[in-house]
Amino acid sequence: MPGINEIKRPIAADIDAFEAKFKASMQSSVPLLDRITHYIVKRKGKQIRPMFVFFSASICGGINESTHRGAALVELLHTATLVHDDVVDNSYQRRGFFSINALWKNKIAVLVGDYLLSKGLLLSIDNDDFKLLKIVSEAVKQMSEGELLQVEKVRRMDVDEPVYYEVIRQKTASLIAACCACGAASAGASDEVVKKMHDFGENIGIAFQIKDDMFDFGTDDVGKPLGIDIKEKKVTLPLIYALKNAEPSQKKRMMSLVKNHNDEPEKIMQIIAFVKQAGGLEYAETQMKIYQEKAFDILRTFPEGDARTGLEQLVRYTTERNK
Repeated sequence: MPGINEIKRPIAADIDAFEAKFKASMQSSVPLLDRITHYIVKRKGKQIRPMFVFFSASICGGINESTHRGAALVELLHTATLVHDDVVDNSYQRRGFFSINALWKNKIAVLVGDYLLSKGLLLSIDNDDFKLLKIVSEAVKQMSEGELLQVEKVRRMDVDEPVYYEVIRQKTASLIAACCACGAASAGASDEVVKKMHDFGENIGIAFQIKDDMFDFGTDDVGKPLGIDIKEKKVTLPLIYALKNAEPSQKKRMMSLVKNHNDEPEKIMQIIAFVKQAGGLEYAETQMKIYQEKAFDILRTFPEGDARTGLEQLVRYTTERNK
């Protein structure tokens, strides 16, 4: 599978230009705020979401200034949600670095998240990018609803497959769907094509999250510590499948471990062993590939070319990664 730098080669110049514009979009005259946003920019990830915006624009008519603003809008709102999430989760690290709330405390982190959100809104409003703003705002609404749905279900330990898919569709897939829809809309695509790209992104997002959830039960070399979801009492697809196919007494015992002993390493390993033995990972892998193939089916309706190839490679990178 190509590396991320090889995948983005056809749009490398656009990504480089985007990074400069994204940095400029976060600037503030308040020294503390400027220092914090500089810290955020220096620790940005692989720019997967802007890549979906740019490739989607490219396959739907071409990249333009509106595309750059759409990518910046997505990243500003996404970054705002991450800053707020770290406060909500009492998380002090992100991608191996200290989180904003770890360095500057919760009050400042919340205000920084609010600032990034407002910058994204103003970027769109000032340039009359109302269609892009509507797409991304809808995604942020769904992300919030997905988080609250998960909180509600975690409290009750009441998660089955339909609920699981609804949670990940809202929490994760909605933003990737927004990236692809934004790219298409920025290129002037019809409402029908924008909807098609939204569906394409949603399928990728669901496949991506299933894959990510599998890492919780995997091996130590995936880059994600084992049992994090179990510790947070998150019932994900591998565990749902294992519980569904377990004997009543075994199911009761495993549910008790998740509810009452989710912070004990030995018990966590028992849950992981149970899921593996029940075929939970194989089932999740099969479901992940179904959604991946749905995305490819949509992509095949577009003409062949660098943009389609780039999106195909990006889909494989996000859904077949090892970490």
